[in-house]
Amino acid sequence: LEQLLVPQLAPNFHGKSLAQGLPASPGAASGKIVFDADTAETRGRAGEKIILVREETKPEDIHGFFQAQGILTSRGGKTSHAAVVARGMGKPCVSGCDQIVINDHLRNARIGETTLQEGDVITIDGGTGHVYAGEVPTVEAEFSEEMATLLAWADEVAQLKVMANADTPDDALRAREFGAMGIGLCRTERMFNSTDRLPIVQEMILAETQEDRQSALDRLLPIQRADFKGIFKAMKGLPVTVRLLDPPMHEFLPTAAQLELEIAHLHQLRDTIKGLEDLPDTLKLLNPKLYQQYADGLTKLMGGLGDFKESHLEEDVIGKKEVILKKVRALAEVNPMLGHRGVRLGITYPEIYSMQIKAILEAAALCAKQGVEIYPEIMVPQVATVEELKRIHSYVQRIHKEVNATHGINVKFKFGSMLEVVRACVRSGRMAETAEFFSFGTNDLTQATFSFSREDAENKFLPSYTETGILEDNPFEVLDIKGVGQLMKMAVAKGRLTNPDLKIGICGEHGGHP
Repeated sequence: LEQLLVPQLAPNFHGKSLAQGLPASPGAASGKIVFDADTAETRGRAGEKIILVREETKPEDIHGFFQAQGILTSRGGKTSHAAVVARGMGKPCVSGCDQIVINDHLRNARIGETTLQEGDVITIDGGTGHVYAGEVPTVEAEFSEEMATLLAWADEVAQLKVMANADTPDDALRAREFGAMGIGLCRTERMFNSTDRLPIVQEMILAETQEDRQSALDRLLPIQRADFKGIFKAMKGLPVTVRLLDPPMHEFLPTAAQLELEIAHLHQLRDTIKGLEDLPDTLKLLNPKLYQQYADGLTKLMGGLGDFKESHLEEDVIGKKEVILKKVRALAEVNPMLGHRGVRLGITYPEIYSMQIKAILEAAALCAKQGVEIYPEIMVPQVATVEELKRIHSYVQRIHKEVNATHGINVKFKFGSMLEVVRACVRSGRMAETAEFFSFGTNDLTQATFSFSREDAENKFLPSYTETGILEDNPFEVLDIKGVGQLMKMAVAKGRLTNPDLKIGICGEHGGHP
């Protein structure tokens, strides 16, 4: 069904691929290789078909995603940034293709004996992970009457409600058209990635005082509120589960290596310009006659250099990048997946979660005033202890009273927790004293239960584990019923013993493989 909804390679094509990575987001696409998001955006808007090729992607690359036909990375797995964002956008993605050696400086990529230059055309197949040289014919997807009939039959006998991952009003409308029964996961960090918001988010991260951080958050509040209002309207009458901020802060900033390279280039550029500025005086001293001959041209050159410095090399540009680099180094973690993220961020910086909670409840109040039937749900990620959940719940209760007093509407909502930490599953009975619903984050829960890093496991040993029968299936694609499944079963039983009306859901990738 998934493959029927995206473009596919023409069935009569049988060419040999250059390399194979992980099939991270289905669909096929062809385009010219570009190695950075800015170039992807510029050339994409000019009408060119582009494939964004990176070692790995970061949130600041999001503007390149919008203009690219597909994404190819040499690192990462099926839950990497590139894979998750591409799936959310419905764009093809091949990740973890470690046969590709990317050289950003030379603007090329090497696969064995083949060297691909920026501008060369490739085709990627996100359903199989294959990468092909040149343009391969594709066939477009169509939502046929047969598919509509098939899905209608499924609805007649379905015991589960299938909801969508959606982070924008447009995504929500599309999900509703395809029959989604609500939104099971709205990732608020995806809203931060747009080009009009990311600078504000970065300003918030770089803030040295709570006052400066709050100033940035005050500007983000109306943006988030408008997003939620649009999503609630699109999903009128259906539940929308909003997950509070999850990823670590450094994911919204450039990498240290990228900043170091940019700073070195800026220093080199400044030194070059300084040398050119000294050229007239040096020439006048060494060869006055030659200086007189080229005086007019040198005057124009000095004027041009002055204009360039004003527009591209203002005095503090290097200083600004050095401040960001210092922050990136300070935020660096040995294992970010187990580090300062999710609920831990919300407790360390309560103003961040408070802003998001206020945006959700105010958007719900505004919709209710307009007669829009809304069912908002607030979900806390990475919870490990009951006290963490209670702490965030206290924020919600306080802000709910404020919104009620300001808007005169008692917004009805549910408050719940993701269960993606093993300890939370074990303590689910106590969690259910505060939570009205659980949503199993089975991607992270599988990593924690197996003690596997998905990106490393899928690139290194998981294929041989499934081929040799050590594991029956890839546990990141098919839920491990004997291990992870038993943990989930225990968590549900303990939770419902405390709260028989506890709502249960899955928001990991396994939800698509029941």
